[in-house]
Amino acid sequence: MMRVAAFGLSVVAVLVVVWTVSLCDLSANAQTPNVPTAQPVLPARIPVAAAGDLMAFSAELGSGPSQITLIDAKSRVMCVYHVDREGKIELRSVRNVQWDLLIEEFNGVSPLPRDIRALLEQR
Repeated sequence: MMRVAAFGLSVVAVLVVVWTVSLCDLSANAQTPNVPTAQPVLPARIPVAAAGDLMAFSAELGSGPSQITLIDAKSRVMCVYHVDREGKIELRSVRNVQWDLLIEEFNGVSPLPRDIRALLEQR
């Protein structure tokens, strides 16, 4: 029970740190003109926080919500949250990436890794 509580407190602490850092970046971006874009607006430096096996990344999604991505390196699970301007946190997705990491190639373009390996093995 104590382990679950400690893990929960770690998650909350990481969320608070990442969200605070992303708010600091918002005030710096307030002076720039609002240019519509379909792509997420990523700062030159993506705010990152870590506690044990838990990592968090924050990104500003243009004029919409902020996005916080949590990755648990030990369990190989990632979660994506959106935080609106009022501070409401919404869980958007959760994925166990254990099997994803075992895929050798997916959605790749030529030359594929196996093609490069074959060329190098011919030497």
